[in-house]
Amino acid sequence: MCRGAAADEELGRIEVWQDAHWRLTVSLSSVVPGFAYLEPKRHIAFITELDGDEAKTFGPVLAACTRALKEETGAEVVYVYIFGDGVAHLHLHLAPHRAGDALSDQMIRGELIEEKLPSGMTWVTSRDFPTLPREDLVQIADRVRDRLA
Repeated sequence: MCRGAAADEELGRIEVWQDAHWRLTVSLSSVVPGFAYLEPKRHIAFITELDGDEAKTFGPVLAACTRALKEETGAEVVYVYIFGDGVAHLHLHLAPHRAGDALSDQMIRGELIEEKLPSGMTWVTSRDFPTLPREDLVQIADRVRDRLA
């Protein structure tokens, strides 16, 4: 990933867009049309290190790229994944999704339990990995709030 365009052929992807800070490539070996990678041109290992011009342009670039992928593939939604521990170079997986394709909106392992909420939404949890204690989750939320204040 760190080699940018020099790695495109080896990784089976083709560049479709770039600006001064970002580049977007589309996979040429994918289970869904339009599966793409958005990556900064400058080496940034993880999203937690995003700063400067890449940080300033991240939102608008991500929105423009996912919108183009959605419109050109006829997708219902574009999933955005970042797996930060496999390759130490920030890259986002942009996955256009349509009903019935190979992708899944579930990111929880184990047997899924679905509970219909009064709002009509469906709450999905895992039988194998139950919801953590609310008090623990509130403590984490409070710590994150304090850090960002």
